[in-house]
Amino acid sequence: MSEDRITLEVRERESNELGSRNVRRLRKQGFVPGVLYGTGHARAFLVGERDLRTALSGPSGLHGIVDVVIEGQKTQHHAVLKQYQRHPIRGTVTHVDFHEVRLDQPIQATVVVHLVGEAPGSKMGGVIQTVAREIRLEALPALVPEHIEVDLSALEVGDILRLEDVSAMEGVTFLDDPHETVIATCSAPRGLSEAEEAEAAALEEAEAAEAEAGESADEPATEE
Repeated sequence: MSEDRITLEVRERESNELGSRNVRRLRKQGFVPGVLYGTGHARAFLVGERDLRTALSGPSGLHGIVDVVIEGQKTQHHAVLKQYQRHPIRGTVTHVDFHEVRLDQPIQATVVVHLVGEAPGSKMGGVIQTVAREIRLEALPALVPEHIEVDLSALEVGDILRLEDVSAMEGVTFLDDPHETVIATCSAPRGLSEAEEAEAAALEEAEAAEAEAGESADEPATEE
């Protein structure tokens, strides 16, 4: 759960720090531009890349509550990560948006699914396939989980694991359709299916041959 809070100190961007050319210069200096969205306002800021990385890699992951403090002010803005952008090659964060929240009001979030446990079907040669990798939910900011753990220990070959099979979490409401949302499936491997089809075909041929032999034995002998 997102109970651990990290304080992130930022400074507001000046008018001469706006624009793509200035942003590139600031990034080279180790700063990441961002926006803090609140009720009726949006504040452009700069934050140190290392400080931001620490905040986003905390114990609560990307769903942690961050106390954003603007330089020169004492007010703490409780916020959650709204979205971020990464450099396509280096992987560093190039822009970040935070959304200010009230700790006593629920928010909606999209959380990653983690499959845990070993499915009995996989021991029989079944193939596990993940279908839904994220789940939409609603909860108080401090109760939004870093991820949703889904247990596979009851998944047999041919079974379908749906959201309705996932254990309820206190204070968390799943927003996706519980029956229509498929989390994972366990299907028979193709090789096994082909072997079963071959066995069934051989059995049918044997039964047909046996029936034909029985009909021949029942036919009366022809007198000459």
